[in-house]
Amino acid sequence: MKFIPTPIPDLCIVQPNVFGDERGYFFESFNKSHFTNAGIEAEFIQDNESLSSRGVVRGLHFQSPPTAQGKLVRVQKGRVLDIALDIRKGSPTYGEHFSIELNSVNKTMLWIPPGFAHGFATLEDDTVFLYKCTNTYSPEHEGNILWNDPALAIDWGVHHPKLSKKDEEGPLLKDFNSPFTYEK
Repeated sequence: MKFIPTPIPDLCIVQPNVFGDERGYFFESFNKSHFTNAGIEAEFIQDNESLSSRGVVRGLHFQSPPTAQGKLVRVQKGRVLDIALDIRKGSPTYGEHFSIELNSVNKTMLWIPPGFAHGFATLEDDTVFLYKCTNTYSPEHEGNILWNDPALAIDWGVHHPKLSKKDEEGPLLKDFNSPFTYEK
């Protein structure tokens, strides 16, 4: 497994070693010792899966402390443009986002620690997205940032996205009081 730093501190691309032949492929999608050796101390306690049609945008979501979530995300089938937005007060990259295509061919994963808002846009029909989370879902602690906040200048790669009611609304980053603080 390779752990590739991104321009945003603590956000990390995870590239598994994929072993394939004429029968198919095999790879480890998680190995605690590899993550620990890479400096990522994450205890995963919930796995989630979503199915989306092409053009769906989900995000930008987060959970506030005390139920903040770190997420290891990947695509089992299809393609997404994955987005992580730094919402940690005092971070040198506060308000900056990182985007990466995750798909079923490249098997790339993204580690998103607490303190980030997360979202993705599906680029193919029947896309299956997997989330490995460090905390359980807590509706009273969930929050979001408006996915198309002009100040964020995120190119989602889709036109006229399909959105949930929750994702159609949400604060702009400039009106948001983050519950997260950057720790060096």
